[in-house]
Amino acid sequence: MKKFNVGVLGIGDISDVYIKNLKKYDIVSVVACASRNLQKAQEKAAAHAIAKAYATPAELVADASVDIVLNLTLPAVHAELNIMALEAGKHIYTEKPLAATFKEGEKLLALAQKRGLSVGCAPDTFLGGRLQTCRQLIDEGQIGEVTGASAFVVSHGHEWFHPSPDFLYKPGGGPLLDIGPYYVTALVSLLGAAKRCCAMSKRTFATRVIESHPNKGKTIDVEVDTYISGNIEFASGAIATLIASFDVWDSELPRLEIYGTKGTICIRDIDPLDGPNLFGGPVLLRTVDNYRWKSLPRQTPYPEWTEAPNERRFNETSHRENSRGIGLVDMAYAIRDRRPERASGAMALHCLEIMESLLASASEGRFYHLKSSCARPEPLSVNFPESES
Repeated sequence: MKKFNVGVLGIGDISDVYIKNLKKYDIVSVVACASRNLQKAQEKAAAHAIAKAYATPAELVADASVDIVLNLTLPAVHAELNIMALEAGKHIYTEKPLAATFKEGEKLLALAQKRGLSVGCAPDTFLGGRLQTCRQLIDEGQIGEVTGASAFVVSHGHEWFHPSPDFLYKPGGGPLLDIGPYYVTALVSLLGAAKRCCAMSKRTFATRVIESHPNKGKTIDVEVDTYISGNIEFASGAIATLIASFDVWDSELPRLEIYGTKGTICIRDIDPLDGPNLFGGPVLLRTVDNYRWKSLPRQTPYPEWTEAPNERRFNETSHRENSRGIGLVDMAYAIRDRRPERASGAMALHCLEIMESLLASASEGRFYHLKSSCARPEPLSVNFPESES
């Protein structure tokens, strides 16, 4: 089997999950990592038995042994570093968003196409057991024709737990561009491409105070809208309502619901930050033939949600299943087999345009007709990655 060597740009906490998960698959091997601090890069390399550590992204990108660059840096530099990697002949898989703006994302994908290189992008949570079950229910027609959806990503912001949340309240941040990609990507993966959207938004607080260490007590100036209420019309005719907010103290709203002519699919969670940004968790189904919510086993290898008499509960390990990087693994197989990757740059660009257009619509007070599109990704096989061998 051909093995793809991966170099990791950015070694924050999220890198540990990626590196550990990538080590589970034979088709990829993490061979290098880079940070702006060489000592930290060396410590990360030692912790994960990575052969090479670099002090700059440019050094890693210049490494001839690296086939795929995994970009885990801050969103503001995603486009710059992704383009650097593409110009060096590397495939890229990047954390969300693809770029800070739709225009940057277009440039990035055009370069990849010119160079014959692949682009993948998080989030890949839509490949988890929960959303793949939702996909199967839709494809089997169990809720009939999909007519609409609702998605709610609401909390009171990240300053109460995040060590350095400043960037979340600067241009390129906010609830829609930070957590929203999980929900928008989930909707596109289930319903296909969108064609137009509109929204209203507001900025409730001019400043925020960090409540976590090491910056506890520091005041942040809020430079982005923190409550967005939008509507998205899909090419299929389905209409989705999306609320993304950092201004909500608590909520019992479902995180995601899909409505059809014969039934409803519901994702409901305890934590306001849970939902499509997790791989696991419960899926509920209500149909014309079933007047009560029915919990469903997921059609993937992930641990299953269980039921006990008079009680519904889900396994905590299943709920917190974190398979970040599965999109990169799928991309490696896709490169080898010359097929489309599932967590594709094209879908990430389309989702970026949807979110950017919602914010522009709120600012300008008009509908936005989307210029991009993407293919609905194929379902993930129950036997992945064995099905790829």
